[in-house]
Amino acid sequence: MKFEGIYTPAVTPLDQNGQIDRAGFAAVLESLIEAGVHGIIVGGSTGEYYAQSSQERFELAAYARDVIRTRLPLIIGTGATRTEDSVEYAKAAKEFGADAILVSSPPYALPTERENAVHALTVDRAANLPIMLYNYPARMGVVMGEEYFSRVGKSKNVIAIKESSGDMGNLHLLARKFPHIALSCGWDDQALEFFAWGAKSWVCAGSNFLPREHVALYEACVLEKNFDKGRAIMMAMLPLMDFLECGKFVQSIKHGCELIGLNVGSVRAPLRPLNSEEKRTLQTVVATLKRTVAQITSGANHA
Repeated sequence: MKFEGIYTPAVTPLDQNGQIDRAGFAAVLESLIEAGVHGIIVGGSTGEYYAQSSQERFELAAYARDVIRTRLPLIIGTGATRTEDSVEYAKAAKEFGADAILVSSPPYALPTERENAVHALTVDRAANLPIMLYNYPARMGVVMGEEYFSRVGKSKNVIAIKESSGDMGNLHLLARKFPHIALSCGWDDQALEFFAWGAKSWVCAGSNFLPREHVALYEACVLEKNFDKGRAIMMAMLPLMDFLECGKFVQSIKHGCELIGLNVGSVRAPLRPLNSEEKRTLQTVVATLKRTVAQITSGANHA
């Protein structure tokens, strides 16, 4: 498997009682397939995996496979504090026919790089599936660094990394010393830099409701290798990325889905939805972004 293109960490729709809305989830998946994203991730932080029971996570992953069938690659997240739990999610991913798994650091535990590597390799052995690592120290508390990559990079299954540290030094380290681990952008406002350093994929939550615009940036930078066009698209996207960092990330993604007609409901506690002013601001940002990117991709603002 090769990670190339836009991979969407799908939101998890909830009904009025806070329960998972399977019909709404199917609608999200169908909208992404129709819009032309290149793969779907279930069980990521955008999908609120941390607020779901184990049974809910198993059922959601299996249902996603049923809906998507073979139309797009399905990547299933294995994030958990206990290695034993991550192993069970990895085994389930194998059983459900996932194309790959997402392997992160155990949150809160603060393992050393060696301990973290043992965790990842234990999960690897449980599933024997292609792996995208997920380096997100802001959420997990630890950074995947050189010692970690030296250990886990020996596995044939470790083929990509969603690099979400925000540290360009880590991007440079991976590009220089671990080129066999394909780079995937996991820090949205650095997408242009990731593509310049050879990344061919982008895991972006905003593609839940702006899939075509995210695909447009990927196509400009990776397929067309037109970084002038890419910079123009990126410039149009930066206000959205700034808004998403307001402290209500998942809430913003879910409201973005509502703006395009997807009924995804609210978020689970302890999170709370956007207020009215935040919703109006996001609506304005999205409308401007869509209009500007449409002009760029049509050639109206770009030679």
